[in-house]
Amino acid sequence: MSETIVEEPKDGKNRFGTFAGVFTPSILTILGVIMFMRANYVVGEAGIMGAVIILLIAKSITFLTSLSIGAISTNMQVRGGGAYYMISRVLGPEFGGAIGLALFSALSLSVPFYILGFTEALVKSFPQLTPYFQHISLGSAAILFIVAYVGAGWALKIQFLIMAVLFASIVAFMGGAAQLFTLERFSENWGALDLGSETLKSLSPEALAKISKLGFWIVFAIYFPAVTGIDAGVNMSGDLRDPGKSIPRGTLCAVGVGFIIYLGQILLCGGAFDRTEMLLYPYRTLATNALFGLGFLVTAGVFAATLSSALGSYMAAPRVLQAVSRDSIIRYFRPFGKGTAKGDEPRRALVFVGVITLAVLLWAGDETEGGALNAVAAIVTMFFLFSYGTINIAAGLEAWGGNPSFRPKFKFFHWSAALLGAGGCIASALLINPEAAVGAGALVAALVWYVRRQHLRSTFGDARRGFIYSNVRNNLLRLSTMKEDSRNWRPTILVLSGNPATREPLVTYAVWLESGRGIVFLANVLTGSLEDKAQLRLSAIKQLENFCAEQDIQAFPLALVAEDLSRGVSALLQTASAGPIKPNLAMFGWSENLENVPLYCRQIRNALAVGMSVVLLQDRGLPDEKAGKRIDVWWRGHKNGGLMMLLAHLLTENWEWAGCEVRVLRVIDKEAGRTPAMEALQQVLDFARLDATVQVIVSDRKFHDLLHSHSGDADCVILGFENPDTDHEVAWHDAYNAMLAEMPTSILVCSRSGEDLLA
Repeated sequence: MSETIVEEPKDGKNRFGTFAGVFTPSILTILGVIMFMRANYVVGEAGIMGAVIILLIAKSITFLTSLSIGAISTNMQVRGGGAYYMISRVLGPEFGGAIGLALFSALSLSVPFYILGFTEALVKSFPQLTPYFQHISLGSAAILFIVAYVGAGWALKIQFLIMAVLFASIVAFMGGAAQLFTLERFSENWGALDLGSETLKSLSPEALAKISKLGFWIVFAIYFPAVTGIDAGVNMSGDLRDPGKSIPRGTLCAVGVGFIIYLGQILLCGGAFDRTEMLLYPYRTLATNALFGLGFLVTAGVFAATLSSALGSYMAAPRVLQAVSRDSIIRYFRPFGKGTAKGDEPRRALVFVGVITLAVLLWAGDETEGGALNAVAAIVTMFFLFSYGTINIAAGLEAWGGNPSFRPKFKFFHWSAALLGAGGCIASALLINPEAAVGAGALVAALVWYVRRQHLRSTFGDARRGFIYSNVRNNLLRLSTMKEDSRNWRPTILVLSGNPATREPLVTYAVWLESGRGIVFLANVLTGSLEDKAQLRLSAIKQLENFCAEQDIQAFPLALVAEDLSRGVSALLQTASAGPIKPNLAMFGWSENLENVPLYCRQIRNALAVGMSVVLLQDRGLPDEKAGKRIDVWWRGHKNGGLMMLLAHLLTENWEWAGCEVRVLRVIDKEAGRTPAMEALQQVLDFARLDATVQVIVSDRKFHDLLHSHSGDADCVILGFENPDTDHEVAWHDAYNAMLAEMPTSILVCSRSGEDLLA
């Protein structure tokens, strides 16, 4: 995390690094008002053990959410809007828009929440200011608004100074607590609050009236905002130089540092201070017992923490609203999408956040006892729980859905962790306040309905089949209106299998290449008239279905009757589909029969003509069940290379190929080109997020000899080929026959247009 603020480029956009753009705003929001104003109170209520449990639960949720954020942010180019952008690009604009508005609400309410915390700390430090509580809160809001209005660059520079003051204050109050720490006090404060204890009975009626036994989840709700700063840096995504690199690093570092500090505070303060002091005077206890009498430094720290957190939310909330508005999800918000010419600052959205802040502060009035702060904390907690839960759901669905484009560079992620994080968010929301959780869920559902503005009507026959059929129908109709994009490419393979029992390796490789990500069609062409062969066609379909069931293969059978094989294959290439899902790969077995070469080449050209890529399999049998398999991909350029690499990746996603080595080989004729060639190939692999080894071969030998010497011991070889010309079909066939002789199973690939499938 050595990056700092990057100078503003010529395009006028902000370009911040990991430390300045993500870690600093995140850690300053995490180490905010709760640390000074409520952490001791939580220890007093729940005891040391309960406070540690609350911290672990809260941090587990944000840690798992950080892993999901890392996975999504390294799998796409994250633009402005942070968490909203990631959610909307995975779950779609309707759900993303609803959660984006919920996240904006949480961030907007965070501004007055932190300002109230600052004002409460100020009047408790200087009681003579108590009558001016609301004036101070409104004045603070105005000053912070001006700072945020000037721009993110200035605001982040100010936060460096604030962070120095904050960490100095942490050293001061933790050092003071460490000096007073005793095991006896630690033992006394280990358990939860007991209203019948002798210590509480000795208090005055006025003091005792201020202490009440709260439930565990109410205390959790009060404490949870302490860990909700992880999105402060994420929501700066549009102002980062490299979001995919900075977001996961900065976020996880902030989560780790915050956990260490909060855990240390719970343990040290729990073993140093009297429980009643922590309950009645949670902030003053820190200041009066500071190291070397540096109570003023603790006071400065709480001011710095609360104001910096408010400033961080002041910067994040408008950027979320700006991103939602720019997607034109709700037309009333479109004016908020406009940014300034310099820095693209969301000033219109900032003004809206300022109005919300003003309204909440006016509602809070002169509340000096913390009631308004606790109320806003509970609301903020609910909104953040829903936002974090949705981020986890988005990441979990991306991974669990098996989209080939989901290849995040962030490797410390699994869909089960994301769903566990989502479950933790939902469970916590229900346990904190079931009514509020259901109400928040209903609000999000209403927003989804409003954004979508559709009324889906389903009819049911059999309850199970009817529901599935209706959903498939509606989804196919929706899918037909969506524009195809290379990022959403999935292998949809039309396999000319004939009787699959006689061509089992061809079918097996097709299933491996599909790898549970797409669809396989197994096709058998019968020659003759439909009138004569109608019953045989049904038998052929049944044969394909039985084969799939026996081999546990998920594929759709097709059988066609045509006057001759050429017409039958041509008809399949044109018509095979499942609604808008049409084959994008035509897969043929390699033909050894020289008499069929013209027909074979014509089928290849027809497949390319209808927009399919072509895969030819030279079958040398299935690989042995052994560890350490190897796939060799011979790179000759981007035209076929992207599809070749993606097919190799899909092969490795099957358990039969788990842990296998993938080599990408390229031949050049001069030694001087070795390093540039290796760097270029490595750059392709890094961009594609694929694990493979690059090998550059410098030689002037014939490719035939190089292929045999370098890949003769591979388990599978993937090569590109060009569409054979009409006048050179036999020569083309002879050349590849000679090349593939005595080679392992080989896959020949011809991409339809060289489209980039590695994005």
